[in-house]
Amino acid sequence: MSVSYSRSATFTITDARYIGAKVGADLRQLNSLYGKPMLTEIDNYVEEVALLLKDGYLATVDFGFRHTNSNAWKLRLRYRATTGGQLVDSPPGSMPRSVDIIGLSFHSYLTYSPTFYQLTAAERDQVEDTLPVTRIGAPAPTANAGTTQTGRGYARNGTGVDRDVYQAL
Repeated sequence: MSVSYSRSATFTITDARYIGAKVGADLRQLNSLYGKPMLTEIDNYVEEVALLLKDGYLATVDFGFRHTNSNAWKLRLRYRATTGGQLVDSPPGSMPRSVDIIGLSFHSYLTYSPTFYQLTAAERDQVEDTLPVTRIGAPAPTANAGTTQTGRGYARNGTGVDRDVYQAL
């Protein structure tokens, strides 16, 4: 699936960090409920979201718990970059509170927007070098039978992220 969006000319790093902070609040709630991600990692994820969102390079970013052997999500938060239209700026939170994640690893998976892939290879490397999270190529985890809750989003100044929460059955 290809995702493309254009940001407002006045969308700033401050706007992007506002949105990133709401993602961070969700991640802190995950930590409170499930013990991960580590609090020391959350600020890096928040800044990564903000930097990529600011320049239009973020398509999606997922956070959650997966089965390592099958690479299948048990609980996943997905944030999809979006602009214009019916942007929602919700309060963060409202996570499932009783998911059995014993033995599962915390995982994050990110996809870049078409705007990122329009950069030269050297420019893409430069962007990745400035990010606080080092990512390596890997297959995307799967989402099998389960439920997805939508309707939350975080936005400011014409740009934002829509959030869905997937929980495997």
